[in-house]
Amino acid sequence: MGDPAARRTGGRRTGGREARLGRRARPQEAPTAAPELLATTSPNPEGPALVLACGAIANEIIALREQLGIADDAMVLHCLPAELHNRPGQIAPRVDAFLTEHRHKYSRVVLGYGDCGTGGALDKVLERHAASRLPHAHCYEFFATTPRFNEITEAEIGSYFVTDFLVRHFDRLVWEGLGLDTRPDMVESYFGNYRDLVYLAQTETPALQIKAQEAAERLGLRYVYRQVGFGDLTEAIKGAADV
Repeated sequence: MGDPAARRTGGRRTGGREARLGRRARPQEAPTAAPELLATTSPNPEGPALVLACGAIANEIIALREQLGIADDAMVLHCLPAELHNRPGQIAPRVDAFLTEHRHKYSRVVLGYGDCGTGGALDKVLERHAASRLPHAHCYEFFATTPRFNEITEAEIGSYFVTDFLVRHFDRLVWEGLGLDTRPDMVESYFGNYRDLVYLAQTETPALQIKAQEAAERLGLRYVYRQVGFGDLTEAIKGAADV
């Protein structure tokens, strides 16, 4: 891979594994202090399962539900805004607010999130609501699966990941979401520690591959394509629906 000193990296590796992987996966916002979260809820044994997911993986969960033959009344899908991808400090409070109001309707709750940059705050919320999440740092890891994700990041720590959803909505969520439409000079500030844009593709769609290549060029990154499918998300949805 050349002289390590010449490679741009994500910086010193500190903290837990999920915190490190979260930093590798996306530009970071300033830390947001979690509020005091006191509500505790109980499940409804007669209710359906709930998948409370990031809007960025809604299409994949719907496709898997159809593939697995899971009826709508057996597993309910509710999604939080995909824009939280850029605001991880808001994920735990949003999940807490939803479960405080609705947890009593459902027998099981599985979050379509990893830690996703919450620094453990999401797990504290889930403990009080008898809920669980995907056992990964973020969606990039569960789509790629842990061995492949580790292979990619060990080969190039400065990897910026995108999925089908993020490629499709690159302008809105990344370019405009980070204010680069008005301040393109900030590209270096946000992405200067990255070397590769790694497209983890759920579907083999030539039009999205072209968009991903264009995104890499706009960010000044090398383009890397990996066809990964749904990865570990398939087993998570099976488990949520108990099929």
